[in-house]
Amino acid sequence: MERIIINGGVPLEGTIEVSGMKNAALPILFATILAEDTCIIENLPVISDVADSLEILRCMGADIKMLDRTTIQIDTSNIKCGSAPYDLARNMRGSYYVLGAELSRFGKAKAAAPGGDDFGVRPIDQHIKGFKALGAVVDTSGGYVSCVCDGRPKGANIYMDIESVGATINIMLAASKAEGLTVIDNAAREPHIVDLANFLNSCGADISGAGTDVIKIRGVKRFHGVTYTIIPDMIEAGTYMIAAAATKSKLTVTGVIPKHLESITAKLQEMGAVVEVGDESITVDGSSKIYANKIKTLPYPGFPTDLNAQMGTLMSITEGVSIITEGVFDNRFRYTSELTRMGADIKVDGRIAVFNGVKALRPATVKAVDIRAGAAMVIAGLSAKGTTIIEDIHHIERGYENLVGKLCQAGADIKKEYVPDEAVLKAN
Repeated sequence: MERIIINGGVPLEGTIEVSGMKNAALPILFATILAEDTCIIENLPVISDVADSLEILRCMGADIKMLDRTTIQIDTSNIKCGSAPYDLARNMRGSYYVLGAELSRFGKAKAAAPGGDDFGVRPIDQHIKGFKALGAVVDTSGGYVSCVCDGRPKGANIYMDIESVGATINIMLAASKAEGLTVIDNAAREPHIVDLANFLNSCGADISGAGTDVIKIRGVKRFHGVTYTIIPDMIEAGTYMIAAAATKSKLTVTGVIPKHLESITAKLQEMGAVVEVGDESITVDGSSKIYANKIKTLPYPGFPTDLNAQMGTLMSITEGVSIITEGVFDNRFRYTSELTRMGADIKVDGRIAVFNGVKALRPATVKAVDIRAGAAMVIAGLSAKGTTIIEDIHHIERGYENLVGKLCQAGADIKKEYVPDEAVLKAN
């Protein structure tokens, strides 16, 4: 087992460069199935979810070469439909993009029912609704999702009951080679959906409206390979921005698209932080007093649900009463029990959490219960004077490239430590 050890209370300073966006990288990697050709994908984040995605594609027959640590060459000409390995696919929610890509290319698809972080019920009913509208017969028995069309998928008008990012992406993939026009109404608008559309269009797709609530996909018969660069990760950037405020530091986050961060920038400014926005950088100065506030997480361009936990950590040490209302997932507040181990005063009622700010958090041994909660524990450890230990850090490494190294470069006293399994068993 590995764990992170932080000696907190040390201000951050300098610059942290953001990696490629996890939530764009995964669908784009699986979208290469549609190319039936060689693609070069640049600015991939070096995280375990990307490594697992590449292993799934390799097991399906893709020829993958690492050109450098963030660039791959992938040839999907010989992909075999329905061959995604069950154990790998079922443990990673993003693996369900195999379904849309296979359905579009082969007229059929099969993959393990998805896993990933536990945020309560996250059904794939909107994905299935979209596949059925495109003419597929869908079976969800035996731990798999299987889809079969009579020939190619057929274009359709699809109204999304909710603004589901995953379903919007999967339907875009499935419709890219469908016969005729597909219109997705009430589509999600996140930047990674735009990035996927840009990648697909670069390969020869005909997609318009990505970034709005109506996306139109005119099916094409053939794609071709391209070289494509993944956009920077707005959630990673937001995490470091919040960390600067929580540690009363001045920190510059570089390699970002500031427009993607407008909701985070605005909220930090409301709370008293000084934020300077450059062309591809944002500097946060949290040395002034930070005030209590209220947030409701919403689909983009609202405040991201993936920054709920990080902002909750900041609110835990902000004078006054702050409130977060979770507008996307049912079970985002599992991290609060870990923060209470560090002295936070938090009351949770369903999708609402009330934070009675304390003067400071206390160091403790805590767990990363999911990707973003793990990042929140790191922020908590950085702010608390003394030694904080974070366990189950494999969650963090699913979504953050070299988080420990980047924070070290910014002056944090943080390290990763390997603990033999026998020692873990004895301690428990």
